[in-house]
Amino acid sequence: MSFLNFLVSGLSLGSIYAIIALGYTMVYGIAKMLNFAHGDVIMVGGYICFFATQRFGLPAIIGVLISMAFCTLLGIIIERLAYKPLRSAPSLAVLITAIGVSYFLQNAAQLLWTSNPKVFESVVGSDNVKVGELTISYVTLLTIIVCLVIMVALTLFVNKTKMGKAMRAVSEDKGAAQLMGIDVNTTISITFAIGSGLAAIAGVLLCSAYPTLMPTTGSMPGIKAFTAAVFGGIGSIPGAFLGGILLGIIENLAKAYISTQLSDAIVFAVLIIVLLVKPAGLLGKATREKV
Repeated sequence: MSFLNFLVSGLSLGSIYAIIALGYTMVYGIAKMLNFAHGDVIMVGGYICFFATQRFGLPAIIGVLISMAFCTLLGIIIERLAYKPLRSAPSLAVLITAIGVSYFLQNAAQLLWTSNPKVFESVVGSDNVKVGELTISYVTLLTIIVCLVIMVALTLFVNKTKMGKAMRAVSEDKGAAQLMGIDVNTTISITFAIGSGLAAIAGVLLCSAYPTLMPTTGSMPGIKAFTAAVFGGIGSIPGAFLGGILLGIIENLAKAYISTQLSDAIVFAVLIIVLLVKPAGLLGKATREKV
């Protein structure tokens, strides 16, 4: 494969990371909490689409929509049952709860669907487009386009809509937002719903590009997407997008030219170097704690 092929593959992988990272950064930006169960919602989205399309024979677009609807509802339920009671709890309690929810979803998936890997058929088939010596699969094209559309749509939603302005107000100061008549609980629930819907899309695209589905499918992509969100500046939508794209390219080029075994170590080493230079991430803004 040529350098351009590796670069395009990295863009595709980075686009998946970016979509997942956008879910992380939305939740952190508004609710100021890290939802480590996000990666497992990706896995659930993959399973729902798998059964809808490959077991019940529904069209791919219907399977994706069902997956999004299910994961959106799942995100709201997780927020209401696990995180809402901890709204004023220490951040460590929320973090431990998020890890507990993650393990719960993984084990529930093992009980429901067994731990045997399932072969996921791509939602757009396995055809390719050739541009000179460059070969681009339909999945790669779809992933990059979907990522760009989601990033633009989220940016417009947050900046232009009434709910987006409410989200920004809650992000700045929950107490002041509540005094101004904003329903903080509903705003946070909608944020979780959006993040979980994005996780379903990411799960379908991830399984289409790497067609093996199992209960732990979302674990490592979830961790890497969180890394991408921190890399770009967690809480920033353009930062999550940039961090995901760069992370995917770095990982793919490291696998191609250095070592497949060391690629993850190289990715995290780059993250450490960036954070030493820019502690808030590439596009993040340093915040001062009020005393």
